[in-house]
Amino acid sequence: ENREAMLNSKSNRLTEALEEANRLFDGVCRAREAALDAQFLVIASNIGREKATELHSEMSAFDSTAFAEDLLTFMGINRTEVEETDDSEDVPGDFLPSDAWQKMGEEAAKYFRRAPTFHYMMGSFKSEPPVQKQRIERQKKASRGRAERAMPAQLKEMEQSHQEATEKEVERILRILQTHFENDPNTPISFFDFVIDPNSFARTVENAFHVSFLIRDGLAKIKLDEDELPIIEPIKPSERVEEDSRAAERNQVVISLNRKDWK
Repeated sequence: ENREAMLNSKSNRLTEALEEANRLFDGVCRAREAALDAQFLVIASNIGREKATELHSEMSAFDSTAFAEDLLTFMGINRTEVEETDDSEDVPGDFLPSDAWQKMGEEAAKYFRRAPTFHYMMGSFKSEPPVQKQRIERQKKASRGRAERAMPAQLKEMEQSHQEATEKEVERILRILQTHFENDPNTPISFFDFVIDPNSFARTVENAFHVSFLIRDGLAKIKLDEDELPIIEPIKPSERVEEDSRAAERNQVVISLNRKDWK
């Protein structure tokens, strides 16, 4: 019944009807009432769609005459007063106030974002082209070739020196282990007491790393004592043949050691 009133863009009848329907829906307890609410929702959706369509069409229309009248009013001209004062005379061409366009420009400038102009503190840079340097291709190629030839040699020397240092350290640790075992063969040597350096965590890790080579090469072995703690002892030359036969049975173990456990 109120369809035309609800379609009016300046009317809030549709919103009021939706709010009333939401209030009534709180008391719905029967299927028929819910069906009526659904039917109302369909009708309200159709009215809202038609209202949105009409609003869009009104927005797309542009009245240039009305815009010009509003612009003149903003500039300070009332066309009604001008027509009343100048009934028979022609309106002069400079009937706009002197600051009319400046007023409109100041208002329009608010809606345009412009980047600030850039000023050099010490003047602009010189625009002279850079001086081209003469390229010497042969010297570059020759020096590059020497560098490429020298680099593998340096890496090879570093690898060899590191390998030799590791081998020497492993041999030194083996001699220490053998000396301890020969002095007191009946006392087991604790693995942790043997590798841990109380003053250096990094040195402790290096010791465990070097001892692992002794185990890998069959020069020493690790087993558990009565307290289930690891002990280490060197392998006698007479036992190495038997130990070599067991090489396939050796197991590699990775242990976790952080600074807290080391302390």
